[in-house]
Amino acid sequence: MKTYGYVRVSGADQNEDRQMIALKGMDVARDNIFMDKQSGKDFDRPSYQRLVRKMRAGDLLYVLSIDRLGRSYEEIQRQWRVLTKEIGIDICVIDMPLLDTRRGKDLMGTFIADLVLQILSFVAQNERENIRKRQAEGIAAARKRGVKFGRPEKGTPENFGEIVRRWEKRTLSFAEALEQCGMSEATFYRRLREYRFMGKKEEKLDTLERKETVKKCTF
Repeated sequence: MKTYGYVRVSGADQNEDRQMIALKGMDVARDNIFMDKQSGKDFDRPSYQRLVRKMRAGDLLYVLSIDRLGRSYEEIQRQWRVLTKEIGIDICVIDMPLLDTRRGKDLMGTFIADLVLQILSFVAQNERENIRKRQAEGIAAARKRGVKFGRPEKGTPENFGEIVRRWEKRTLSFAEALEQCGMSEATFYRRLREYRFMGKKEEKLDTLERKETVKKCTF
């Protein structure tokens, strides 16, 4: 029998120390600890998949809490069956002693473990959905305040007008124009439309100013 541990954090910026300390307390060898740094929405995770392929019947898997295993109610239930029934390993959830398949292998013990698993996996998915809801509400509120998300738009170079004129006169190729502007094709055309619109707007203002000047001179 071999003993393994599984660790999961949702992103590279999150800390896995608490999980690692808990597994060390269970005497899990460092080489037998598998860790993923990604969402728990499904089980398509590289380290988890390697772990599943490595384990054999009779092995023991430690995980700190059920939400570290996953956050999808149905997927947690399915994976639990795969691990305990199809592969035949034991699982111990450190934060929840009732979820230890080494204990109570009779009908009552199995019933209690299954019931606890269903409750905890439901709580894990519910928390994930609440997090998504709070994130969506936060983004919506930020947008109302004028906060912009995504990469900042590429600024227009000061000599954009000169670049456009050279491109229109064909003394500058389109690829060279894009390179000098540091823009994608879509951004270039968008900036070009803005540039021409502003040019027409300025031309109209100049015309109005000239008309006003003529009127003043007449009187």
